[in-house]
Amino acid sequence: MTSPDASNLAALRPRLPSPLQEVTDDRFARRGVRLLLKRDDLIHPELVGNKWRKLAPNLIAAAGRTVVTFGGAYSNHLRATAAAGRLLGNPTIGIVRGQELADRPLNPSLARCVADGMRLHFVDRTTYRRKSEPETQAGLLRAAGAEGAYVVPEGGSNALAVRGCRELGEELRGQADVVALACGTGGTLAGLAAGLGPGQRALGIPVLKGGFLAADVERLQEQAFGERRGDWALDDRFHFGGYGRTTAELDAFAKDFEERHEVAVERLYVAKLLYGLVVMVEEGAFGKGDAVIAVVTGAPFGR
Repeated sequence: MTSPDASNLAALRPRLPSPLQEVTDDRFARRGVRLLLKRDDLIHPELVGNKWRKLAPNLIAAAGRTVVTFGGAYSNHLRATAAAGRLLGNPTIGIVRGQELADRPLNPSLARCVADGMRLHFVDRTTYRRKSEPETQAGLLRAAGAEGAYVVPEGGSNALAVRGCRELGEELRGQADVVALACGTGGTLAGLAAGLGPGQRALGIPVLKGGFLAADVERLQEQAFGERRGDWALDDRFHFGGYGRTTAELDAFAKDFEERHEVAVERLYVAKLLYGLVVMVEEGAFGKGDAVIAVVTGAPFGR
């Protein structure tokens, strides 16, 4: 297969712009607030949600080289990168957090990566935390046999990805007062905010605890655009203990939302976003007559 370019990606027939679906939810309606879902989970059956927007420009830049990236044992980003590699003919290598995982049976997420042709390289957690340091990263690439590969950071968030996600904001110009999404590494929020129009604001719901994401979003916008762009803010209250963490309360909320609206709710990101919006609308965070868009950035694995 030839090196990925815009025509190769178009041949995969992504559904862009993704659908915008209004739902009737009494928790919002009684406050006079409209709720709409931006169905990025319907962009492509294997490269769902913001993964398409972030990976597509990076795969073009890779120009057929091996793509190496990073993630944990249940990383959506690793699965998406592996699937993209299979679809477009790019070899892929995943550097996985947790040396101990090398001696265990692969979980379904990592098994899917391998089935899609990704070669996995496990590293200890201390080294993994330093993966962005140039010397450490060079050592990791050597150990993984990935010297000369095209490197995509954990979560896929770099300047190219941020510019790709700006199209999400452009698709939503004039469609709502607030556009909200769950955030991991902050790249989608950085691009979304830059693409929205005047009077619109972007709201990020971090799924990791720690309160560090604002600085990362600003850094990504500066790398992509040379400055901070758009009106955006974060609400750190809805991480439910951190990345990969859920609770019985969150699961019950997600099941209820699925039954109300017949939309499958991914638990690690989308459920936290929707839960946060329900809490915020009850708090009066949105004005009467406001339209709020929730970006469905992913779909439940295996469904």
